Amino acid sequence: MRPRVFGGHRAGECLAATPLASGGPASTGNAAVAWHTVGVRLTEFWARMEQVLGTGYYSSWSQDHVLDELGGRTVEQALRDGDDAKSVWRAVVADLQLPATFR
Repeated sequence: MRPRVFGGHRAGECLAATPLASGGPASTGNAAVAWHTVGVRLTEFWARMEQVLGTGYYSSWSQDHVLDELGGRTVEQALRDGDDAKSVWRAVVADLQLPATFR
């Protein structure tokens, strides 16, 4: 069975490698705890993206669609730059004009 890919990343993989190296969450505390916390948030984030945009579309949308709320970056770029998954999700909700229940 092939590993499931979310937004260009395998399930369980964490986009937080860059922020951790540059003073992100793990640099100020226990690295294992920070990795776990960030990974859980990203897993939930990608599950929501799939739910809202569909299995065949959410990955390419997150790589290609530029959001004003993210400073002219894509979802992938914002997460790679270390933006919090929760704030990126809020930008997606606003951009897609989803009901408040999705926040």
